[in-house]
Amino acid sequence: MKLKNIFILGLLSVLTLVSCDKGFNELNIDPTKTTEAYPEQFMTHALMQTVSANMNRNRGFNNELMQVTVSLGDGEYKVFRYDFRRSWSDYLWSSHFLNMSNYKDMYAKATNELTLNPSYQGISLILQTWTYSILTDTYGDIPYSQSTLGRDSLLFEPKFDAQKDIYADMFAKLDTANNLLKANTGINATVDPVFAGDVAKWRKFGNSLYLRLLLRVAHKAEMKEYAVGKIKEILETNSSNYPVISNNEESAILRWTGEGVFISPFMSTRVQDFRATAIAEYFIDFLRDTNDPRLNIPEYGTSGVNRWGIAPVSGNFVGVPSGYAAGSEDYSKMSYFYSADQNNGVNSIQQEPLTGMIMNFAEVEFIKAEAMLKGYITGDPSVPFYSGAENSIKLWVPTWADDIKEHLAASDVAWDPAASFDKKMEKIHQQKYFALFLVDLQQWFEYRRTGHPILPKGEGLKNNGEMPARMQYPVYVQSSNPTSYREAVARQGADEINTKMWWQKP
Repeated sequence: MKLKNIFILGLLSVLTLVSCDKGFNELNIDPTKTTEAYPEQFMTHALMQTVSANMNRNRGFNNELMQVTVSLGDGEYKVFRYDFRRSWSDYLWSSHFLNMSNYKDMYAKATNELTLNPSYQGISLILQTWTYSILTDTYGDIPYSQSTLGRDSLLFEPKFDAQKDIYADMFAKLDTANNLLKANTGINATVDPVFAGDVAKWRKFGNSLYLRLLLRVAHKAEMKEYAVGKIKEILETNSSNYPVISNNEESAILRWTGEGVFISPFMSTRVQDFRATAIAEYFIDFLRDTNDPRLNIPEYGTSGVNRWGIAPVSGNFVGVPSGYAAGSEDYSKMSYFYSADQNNGVNSIQQEPLTGMIMNFAEVEFIKAEAMLKGYITGDPSVPFYSGAENSIKLWVPTWADDIKEHLAASDVAWDPAASFDKKMEKIHQQKYFALFLVDLQQWFEYRRTGHPILPKGEGLKNNGEMPARMQYPVYVQSSNPTSYREAVARQGADEINTKMWWQKP
């Protein structure tokens, strides 16, 4: 009898434990929500981190090479003298590959049955392409088809894909994105810091990015037929199927509002360090000599500060000659960008919302102008040239209402239909240079592609006065992925700053 009672009590205990365990698990699951991550959860942070990395490399690297700024000093490793440490390579590589995982997770979640959304798929492909393009145009051959697979497939030594193959696949991604975004499926506006949920604008950005990358390789024999044909299709023969950015309001910009998490990464720089960098002579001379509204204080400035927050010197705007020889002169009292603690922060680039620039309308217009000049599409290149110049200004000074043709003619920088092809290219890229102000490394990429605008050569330049063609691969890549690294170097050339990548070669 006792054994029977003990058995019954034991059985009841087991049943109770099973029941309690089942109830406990059920109580901790919200029946109204899925346990799946949503695609939009991977978007905001990754976008902010990618733009932040681009901004930091724009300020410290691109601007120094491309004569926007000069970080004064006579010591070694001054980028404006074409002299920099190999360690400069690490930051952009590490940041962009880290965020690439988020963009790929975003795509994967957007293909799941419970969280299916073609718009997130398309946006993910655009963001992947945008980020990969900056990586390959900075380093050359990079891990692409096998990149970011370490977490899921334990592939820790991905192969480096040839840049030609990378470009071909990026084009395929952008075509797919364009088709996915046609449906205009809604997305969560609160997680989209660029277009606030406007899917149509994402589609236009994707196709505009397509144009940027097509133009970059259109001169290559093995790519010319496809690239020129696609440029013509996007801008002429099938433009209704490939909408592009068509005004300043459609520009791709992550605006740093200064609220919540949307604080410019420039604000992490000490104010005294931010204003310690001088403006380069080439950059400021053009703005001053053409009476550019972005430098005009009385009419278009605020509280006596011009729109780009550049400090005058004794009432004048004076820059430092880039590449000056060490010990030649004291340039410490030249124009600089105001920091956020000056003039109550008015028009300080340090906290400017527009510094999160990804791609703007003016760039698209200058792409059209070059495509017309080269005969890829029909039309008068002066039309998009003037539109690009005007909208480059109006992005920053929307109230500017002067006639752009008269404005440029007054400074002898107007379009000349009788000029040579090379001089017309210089006109386009001189204006495009200012449209690309703050746009990651695009000034550097475009200069390497075209040789324009023509930059003065300082007496103190290192590297035999030759503009660096790339960044070296990060040092740690040589030890963490030695086989693939050696294969890339054997194919592309020595891992040095003067080794030209595929699209730079004739």
